[in-house]
Amino acid sequence: MSDRIFNFSAGPAVLPEPVLRRAQDALWNVAGSGIGIMEHSHRGKVFDRIHDEAERACRDLAGIPDSYDVLFLQGGASLQFSMVPMNLLPAERTADYLVTGVWAQKAIKEAKLVGKTHVAATGESTHFDRIPRGEEIHWSERPAYAHLTTNNTIYGTQWRTEPAVPAGVPLVADTSSDMYSRPIDIAKYGLIYAGAQKNLGPSGVTLVIIRKDLIGAGPTTLPTMLQYRTHAAERSLYNTPPTFGIFAMGEVFQWIQSEGGLQGMAQRNEAKAKRLYDYLDASEFFRGTAQPDSRSLMNVCFRAPTEDLEEKFIKEATKRGLDGLKGHRSAGGMRASIYNACPPAAVDALVAFMQEFETANRSAAVAAR
Repeated sequence: MSDRIFNFSAGPAVLPEPVLRRAQDALWNVAGSGIGIMEHSHRGKVFDRIHDEAERACRDLAGIPDSYDVLFLQGGASLQFSMVPMNLLPAERTADYLVTGVWAQKAIKEAKLVGKTHVAATGESTHFDRIPRGEEIHWSERPAYAHLTTNNTIYGTQWRTEPAVPAGVPLVADTSSDMYSRPIDIAKYGLIYAGAQKNLGPSGVTLVIIRKDLIGAGPTTLPTMLQYRTHAAERSLYNTPPTFGIFAMGEVFQWIQSEGGLQGMAQRNEAKAKRLYDYLDASEFFRGTAQPDSRSLMNVCFRAPTEDLEEKFIKEATKRGLDGLKGHRSAGGMRASIYNACPPAAVDALVAFMQEFETANRSAAVAAR
């Protein structure tokens, strides 16, 4: 019997089992070198090959043009909240932000420390339960860049397509929780960043894809480590990189390719999300929190009739091997994070438990009304 349970954590999150197996071996002896991946010099030939393979696999998945650099950095998406405006926001310009949740709020908070910002749209009035509609977006005059968070883990909403931005304005995206979960047209973006720990690998490494003409846009007076040009010129090796994280991310890229690439991931993720949302829509006990046209394929947020029942549900689910279902503290309720590596069997097990719990607790819900 397997000692593994189903992990619905929002991040760090579930990783593909084949990747975990290869990582397990690589910790002891990577690529037949007789040395574990965490022991190898980042300047040696073995890691150089691992680094190159990770970048090549990343590029191949989305057809990243040569006009973009792929960087493997540290500091998470949270550091990018600062690096983006430091490098792309001149003193005389304004940065526009689409505020669709907590992480977008954190991003604009950091940008305000650097320069002028403008909220082009916000979902705060509806408690971030949907993505802004086109007519609700109002750009400033000649923004330096437009920033969005493609998927909102806390509220379970997701942009279906990129918003139309003014001509010539770079689109910057935090894709931490849905990167490579579906096809993406890199050419529509000036810069993309993603913390690895939700869909791409373990915590500790951040993927940055940046158009080359933007690399040198930042002032040279910035601290060296905060300049994109530093990391681009040194191929992410200016300082010691997160070697294990880069190895694992490369393995995840190869796993995605083996599962049908981004189109295969999209079909897999749509099927998993549909299974959960179909049940929620039919249930008279549970309810989804995001508006249907904005529902995330990555994070399914839902509520039970009372907070007591929610607490009971989470405890009983954990005992049944369904872990990580507690919603974010700012939103409450439950959240099932069903990223790329979440197997369909996990969703089937969750729905079966939800059905069982609903049947057993229906009378308590009626009494609470």
